[in-house]
Amino acid sequence: MPRLTMMAGLLLFSGLLHAAPAVTQLQDKLEHPWSLAFLPGDQGMLITERPGRLRLWQQGKGLSAPIAGVPQVYAEGQGGLLEVLLAPDFADSRRVYLSFAEAGDNGKAGTAVGYGRLSADNRRLEGFKVIFRQQPKLSVGNHFGGKLVFDRQGYLFIALGENNQRPTAQDLDKLQGKVVRLTADGAVPPDNPFVGQVGKRPEIWSYGHRNPQGLALNPWSGALWEHEHGPRGGDEINLPRPGKNYGWPLATYGINYSGLAIPEAQGQKVAGTEQPLHYWKVSPGISGMAFYNGNRFPEWQGSLFIGALAQEALIRLTLQGDKVIAEQRLLEDRGERIREVRTGPDGFIYLLTDADNGKLLRVGLTEKS
Repeated sequence: MPRLTMMAGLLLFSGLLHAAPAVTQLQDKLEHPWSLAFLPGDQGMLITERPGRLRLWQQGKGLSAPIAGVPQVYAEGQGGLLEVLLAPDFADSRRVYLSFAEAGDNGKAGTAVGYGRLSADNRRLEGFKVIFRQQPKLSVGNHFGGKLVFDRQGYLFIALGENNQRPTAQDLDKLQGKVVRLTADGAVPPDNPFVGQVGKRPEIWSYGHRNPQGLALNPWSGALWEHEHGPRGGDEINLPRPGKNYGWPLATYGINYSGLAIPEAQGQKVAGTEQPLHYWKVSPGISGMAFYNGNRFPEWQGSLFIGALAQEALIRLTLQGDKVIAEQRLLEDRGERIREVRTGPDGFIYLLTDADNGKLLRVGLTEKS
């Protein structure tokens, strides 16, 4: 293929010749927003702010006062109020799940998850109940994880950071650096991989994770996808499988922030550990993850969108099955840390920016002239 024709084909493939991102700011004055969840119909969306507030945003009405009934959070360092997720049967149960950093008696903290019932007037979470606590509590403000997703069978997955205590990600008697799988009420499913094994937590689904910041269900395969921060380099995407070891800190494509090797690292590929589906040698600081399966923008079909905190961009990955075949950077000119990425029921992409004056953004495509 001639060089110019090949380049034109690549540009057409990525959608660059046809359309450019169109960004609409829907809301500002959010203090370090972390996560959002769409309510059914035109009822708006729930948004968490890391200092400990849950808000309702509605088109034409803007941002509500803080919703009552949210648990007290450990708002230190990277900790605070994290993910918000609706139950699969929300239309009937009105159950809302939250993950958050929770203080312990030892002055340290860990990730916790619970749920409450959203009142009919959307002003209160009623009867909030904690159904999961990361044990032991080891964090002094780092690496909480906290991403949540339900699979097609109604099981709840929770992605947990290793609290910046590297070796714990390999310790099966601890819940640091793990993805766990529970029922909607917090019970352990009997077919979890380590159930009944002495010295191994039965909640664990997979292990060897560092600091998960993205968790999503692939809409085409139903598979669980997770991504996590590496140290200095080595951000990665994984497909967590039951009982599998994803390597941290034994296997990593990153190095320590000092520039030295990770003390426990044995290489980039280590026997008995799984390789990432995709990784970045230089860390974008990935955060949030959403597959695009909408009809509004056909150019985006088959894409995976991921936010970048450090590199201040929206990353679009084009997928072919479980392979990443192209990468595109969007919104780099805005200079904003993108914390959360969601695909809206209307086919737009919705973003939250991580700042004292954080924003809610809606992203679509506009035709170029």
